[in-house]
Amino acid sequence: MGRILALVLGLAVLAFAAKQMLTGTATRDPSGPTQPKRQLDNVRSRARELEREQQKNVDEMARKADGQQ
Repeated sequence: MGRILALVLGLAVLAFAAKQMLTGTATRDPSGPTQPKRQLDNVRSRARELEREQQKNVDEMARKADGQQ
């Protein structure tokens, strides 16, 4: 009888711990900003900045090359 009671109490504690760990994971807004999404947004933003800088440098070099000829 004691073993069964210990088993039931152990399972109850385990179920409670699992419930506490998973609380909020199913109800979180999936469209909200998550860490990976923020990181990807930062990478995209930096890539756009680099593209603009490179295009500006290419345009400047082309302008200088046209002026020297």
